Amino acid sequence: MNPSRNVFLVGPMGVGKTTIGRVLADHLGLTFFDSDKEIEASTGADIPWIFDVEGEAGFRVREEKMVETLSARQGIVLATGGGAILAAVNRQRLRDRGCVVYLRATISQQVERTSRDKNRPLLQTPDPEQRIKELMQIRDPLYREVADIVVDTNRRNPRAISGEIVRQLQQRGDLGAHEAR
Repeated sequence: MNPSRNVFLVGPMGVGKTTIGRVLADHLGLTFFDSDKEIEASTGADIPWIFDVEGEAGFRVREEKMVETLSARQGIVLATGGGAILAAVNRQRLRDRGCVVYLRATISQQVERTSRDKNRPLLQTPDPEQRIKELMQIRDPLYREVADIVVDTNRRNPRAISGEIVRQLQQRGDLGAHEAR
């Protein structure tokens, strides 16, 4: 893979961006980053605490700066937070700086995968499934707008999904046949 090429993973909570991103980065010999983990590392605080203290708006400012910083790197796989695509500037940066892969899953799969995770401030509500539906109504068109590749993750293992992404990168000409490990 051209070392200046990046792969950016977008999609809602619970689709496996971090897990798939790690496998994909290993497969491609690239460095993996998770924007939420990088925000936590740079602030010394977890995402729920940032939401409590600064609100969602404060978090989104931090997220925008982190997407700017990470997307400017070369030769990375970046798992973005589910709401990173809300900012038009983030969508533009991701489109301009690499190949964007939209990882999708059904609402029921998202609910199942996020049900026990207390580190998702937007889902700390009496009806997380309804909240996921509301978020998807807003975000799905934005994920589609920015995506070069769309991959369903429902009931599939990370290696199979990574392999599909690599095949699609090769078909698009973003990756030579010899570049995947």
